[in-house]
Amino acid sequence: MRTFIIGIGGITNGGKTTLARKLKKAVPNSMLLCQDTFFKPASEVEVGQDGFQQYDVITALDMEAMMNSVYAWMENIPDVHPEQAFPDLSVNKVNILIVEGFLLYNYRPLNDVFNLRYYLSIPYEECKRRRCLRIYDPPDPPGNFDGHVWPMYLKNRKEMEEKVSDIIYLDGTKPPEDLFTQVHEEILRQVQKLQDADKMTPSKQDIEKLKILVDK
Repeated sequence: MRTFIIGIGGITNGGKTTLARKLKKAVPNSMLLCQDTFFKPASEVEVGQDGFQQYDVITALDMEAMMNSVYAWMENIPDVHPEQAFPDLSVNKVNILIVEGFLLYNYRPLNDVFNLRYYLSIPYEECKRRRCLRIYDPPDPPGNFDGHVWPMYLKNRKEMEEKVSDIIYLDGTKPPEDLFTQVHEEILRQVQKLQDADKMTPSKQDIEKLKILVDK
Protein backbone atom coordinates (compact mmCIF):
# COMPACT_ATOMS: atom_id res chain seq x y z
CA MET A 1 0.00 0.00 0.00
CA ARG A 2 1.49 3.32 -1.11
CA THR A 3 1.50 6.56 0.85
CA PHE A 4 1.90 10.09 -0.48
CA ILE A 5 2.17 13.16 1.74
CA ILE A 6 1.49 16.68 0.49
CA GLY A 7 2.35 19.92 2.27
CA ILE A 8 0.16 23.00 1.81
CA GLY A 9 2.18 25.67 3.58
CA GLY A 10 2.49 29.41 3.41
CA ILE A 11 1.74 32.79 4.83
CA THR A 12 -1.09 33.51 7.25
CA ASN A 13 -4.39 34.07 5.43
CA GLY A 14 -2.81 33.03 2.16
CA GLY A 15 -5.51 30.50 1.29
CA LYS A 16 -3.93 27.34 2.72
CA THR A 17 -6.98 25.99 4.51
CA THR A 18 -9.35 26.69 1.62
CA LEU A 19 -7.07 24.87 -0.81
CA ALA A 20 -6.40 21.96 1.55
CA ARG A 21 -10.10 21.39 2.24
CA LYS A 22 -10.93 21.43 -1.47
CA LEU A 23 -8.20 18.86 -2.10
CA LYS A 24 -9.40 16.67 0.75
CA LYS A 25 -12.88 16.64 -0.76
CA ALA A 26 -11.67 15.92 -4.30
CA VAL A 27 -8.77 13.51 -3.89
CA PRO A 28 -9.68 9.85 -3.27
CA ASN A 29 -8.26 8.06 -0.21
CA SER A 30 -7.09 11.31 1.37
CA MET A 31 -7.00 12.72 4.89
CA LEU A 32 -6.33 16.26 6.12
CA LEU A 33 -4.13 17.26 9.06
CA CYS A 34 -4.08 20.94 10.12
CA GLN A 35 -1.09 22.36 11.98
CA ASP A 36 -3.22 24.95 13.79
CA THR A 37 -4.81 22.17 15.86
CA PHE A 38 -1.43 21.64 17.53
CA PHE A 39 -1.00 25.10 19.05
CA LYS A 40 -0.07 24.95 22.71
CA PRO A 41 -2.42 26.53 25.28
CA ALA A 42 -2.10 30.31 25.52
CA SER A 43 -0.57 29.95 28.99
CA GLU A 44 2.36 28.04 27.46
CA VAL A 45 3.09 30.51 24.65
CA GLU A 46 5.94 32.83 25.62
CA VAL A 47 5.95 36.61 25.34
CA GLY A 48 8.89 37.79 23.25
CA GLN A 49 11.06 40.86 23.28
CA ASP A 50 8.63 42.43 20.81
CA GLY A 51 6.00 42.39 23.59
CA PHE A 52 3.71 39.93 21.84
CA GLN A 53 2.94 36.30 22.55
CA GLN A 54 5.07 34.27 20.17
CA TYR A 55 2.41 32.41 18.19
CA ASP A 56 4.31 32.60 14.91
CA VAL A 57 7.29 30.52 16.01
CA ILE A 58 7.73 26.76 16.00
CA THR A 59 7.89 26.55 19.81
CA ALA A 60 4.25 27.71 19.99
CA LEU A 61 3.28 24.36 18.46
CA ASP A 62 3.37 20.87 19.93
CA MET A 63 5.34 19.46 17.03
CA GLU A 64 5.98 16.15 18.78
CA ALA A 65 2.25 15.53 18.95
CA MET A 66 1.87 16.55 15.32
CA MET A 67 4.60 14.15 14.21
CA ASN A 68 3.01 11.36 16.24
CA SER A 69 -0.21 11.95 14.28
CA VAL A 70 1.67 11.80 10.98
CA TYR A 71 3.53 8.62 11.95
CA ALA A 72 0.32 7.02 13.21
CA TRP A 73 -1.31 7.68 9.84
CA MET A 74 1.68 6.21 8.02
CA GLU A 75 1.59 3.05 10.13
CA ASN A 76 -2.16 2.52 10.38
CA ILE A 77 -3.88 4.15 7.43
CA PRO A 78 -7.68 4.05 7.72
CA ASP A 79 -9.66 2.51 4.88
CA VAL A 80 -11.26 5.45 3.08
CA HIS A 81 -13.76 4.99 0.25
CA PRO A 82 -15.04 8.42 -0.81
CA GLU A 83 -17.91 8.43 -3.30
CA GLN A 84 -16.48 10.71 -5.96
CA ALA A 85 -16.36 10.78 -9.75
CA PHE A 86 -12.60 10.34 -9.97
CA PRO A 87 -10.35 7.49 -11.17
CA ASP A 88 -10.77 4.31 -9.10
CA LEU A 89 -7.69 4.02 -6.93
CA SER A 90 -8.74 0.85 -5.11
CA VAL A 91 -6.27 -1.19 -7.18
CA ASN A 92 -2.69 -0.34 -6.18
CA LYS A 93 -4.33 2.21 -3.92
CA VAL A 94 -2.34 5.30 -2.96
CA ASN A 95 -3.29 6.77 0.40
CA ILE A 96 -2.75 10.51 0.64
CA LEU A 97 -2.18 12.75 3.64
CA ILE A 98 -2.64 16.48 3.12
CA VAL A 99 -0.86 18.54 5.77
CA GLU A 100 -1.76 22.22 6.02
CA GLY A 101 0.01 24.88 8.09
CA PHE A 102 2.14 28.00 8.27
CA LEU A 103 5.38 26.36 9.48
CA LEU A 104 5.55 23.05 7.68
CA TYR A 105 9.02 23.26 6.19
CA ASN A 106 10.89 24.82 9.12
CA TYR A 107 10.73 21.63 11.19
CA ARG A 108 13.00 18.97 9.75
CA PRO A 109 11.18 15.78 10.91
CA LEU A 110 7.98 17.06 9.29
CA ASN A 111 9.67 18.44 6.19
CA ASP A 112 11.36 15.09 5.59
CA VAL A 113 8.08 13.19 5.09
CA PHE A 114 6.66 15.32 2.26
CA ASN A 115 6.47 14.09 -1.32
CA LEU A 116 5.15 17.42 -2.60
CA ARG A 117 5.64 20.84 -1.01
CA TYR A 118 3.44 23.82 -1.88
CA TYR A 119 3.76 27.32 -0.46
CA LEU A 120 1.16 30.08 -0.81
CA SER A 121 2.24 33.70 -0.54
CA ILE A 122 0.50 37.07 -0.84
CA PRO A 123 1.81 40.66 -0.62
CA TYR A 124 2.03 42.57 2.65
CA GLU A 125 -1.00 44.82 2.09
CA GLU A 126 -3.27 41.94 1.07
CA CYS A 127 -2.09 39.81 3.96
CA LYS A 128 -2.74 42.59 6.46
CA ARG A 129 -6.18 43.26 4.97
CA ARG A 130 -7.20 39.60 5.22
CA ARG A 131 -5.74 39.26 8.71
CA CYS A 132 -7.79 42.22 9.96
CA LEU A 133 -10.97 40.54 8.74
CA ARG A 134 -10.33 37.40 10.77
CA ILE A 135 -11.38 36.86 14.37
CA TYR A 136 -8.87 34.90 16.44
CA ASP A 137 -9.07 33.28 19.86
CA PRO A 138 -7.32 34.90 21.62
CA PRO A 139 -7.82 38.01 19.47
CA ASP A 140 -4.86 39.79 17.91
CA PRO A 141 -3.68 42.64 20.16
CA PRO A 142 -3.17 46.08 18.56
CA GLY A 143 -0.02 46.21 16.45
CA ASN A 144 0.41 42.43 16.43
CA PHE A 145 0.58 42.11 12.63
CA ASP A 146 3.37 44.64 12.09
CA GLY A 147 5.09 43.96 15.39
CA HIS A 148 5.13 40.17 15.31
CA VAL A 149 3.26 38.35 12.53
CA TRP A 150 4.88 39.94 9.49
CA PRO A 151 8.46 40.07 10.87
CA MET A 152 8.23 36.40 11.87
CA TYR A 153 6.84 35.48 8.46
CA LEU A 154 9.86 37.08 6.79
CA LYS A 155 12.24 35.38 9.22
CA ASN A 156 10.61 31.95 8.89
CA ARG A 157 10.48 32.18 5.11
CA LYS A 158 14.15 33.14 4.88
CA GLU A 159 15.13 30.18 7.06
CA MET A 160 12.92 27.86 5.02
CA GLU A 161 14.38 28.97 1.69
CA GLU A 162 17.91 28.46 2.99
CA LYS A 163 17.16 24.81 3.85
CA VAL A 164 14.53 23.61 1.36
CA SER A 165 14.80 23.86 -2.43
CA ASP A 166 12.00 21.77 -3.91
CA ILE A 167 9.06 23.99 -2.96
CA ILE A 168 6.35 24.85 -5.48
CA TYR A 169 5.33 28.47 -4.88
CA LEU A 170 1.73 29.52 -5.43
CA ASP A 171 0.29 33.01 -5.83
CA GLY A 172 -2.38 33.31 -3.15
CA THR A 173 -4.00 36.28 -4.94
CA LYS A 174 -5.16 34.01 -7.76
CA PRO A 175 -8.76 32.72 -7.71
CA PRO A 176 -9.08 29.73 -5.35
CA GLU A 177 -10.47 27.56 -8.16
CA ASP A 178 -7.38 28.20 -10.30
CA LEU A 179 -5.06 27.23 -7.45
CA PHE A 180 -7.11 24.13 -6.75
CA THR A 181 -7.04 23.03 -10.39
CA GLN A 182 -3.27 23.46 -10.61
CA VAL A 183 -2.51 21.48 -7.46
CA HIS A 184 -5.21 18.86 -7.95
CA GLU A 185 -4.04 17.99 -11.46
CA GLU A 186 -0.43 17.64 -10.27
CA ILE A 187 -1.46 15.34 -7.42
CA LEU A 188 -3.40 13.10 -9.77
CA ARG A 189 -0.40 12.96 -12.13
CA GLN A 190 1.90 11.94 -9.30
CA VAL A 191 -0.56 9.32 -8.04
CA GLN A 192 -0.85 7.88 -11.54
CA LYS A 193 2.95 7.60 -11.74
CA LEU A 194 2.99 5.61 -8.51
CA GLN A 195 0.24 3.32 -9.76
CA ASP A 196 2.04 2.78 -13.07
CA ALA A 197 5.25 1.96 -11.22
CA ASP A 198 3.41 -0.56 -9.05
CA LYS A 199 2.03 -2.29 -12.12
CA MET A 200 5.58 -2.76 -13.40
CA THR A 201 6.81 -4.16 -10.08
CA PRO A 202 6.30 -7.92 -9.49
CA SER A 203 4.18 -8.77 -6.47
CA LYS A 204 5.45 -10.99 -3.66
CA GLN A 205 3.22 -13.77 -4.99
CA ASP A 206 4.76 -13.46 -8.47
CA ILE A 207 8.27 -13.59 -7.01
CA GLU A 208 7.43 -16.72 -5.01
CA LYS A 209 6.00 -18.40 -8.12
CA LEU A 210 9.13 -17.53 -10.05
CA LYS A 211 11.33 -19.01 -7.32
CA ILE A 212 9.35 -22.24 -7.42
CA LEU A 213 9.78 -22.46 -11.20
CA VAL A 214 13.52 -21.79 -10.95
CA ASP A 215 13.95 -24.44 -8.24
CA LYS A 216 12.23 -26.98 -10.46
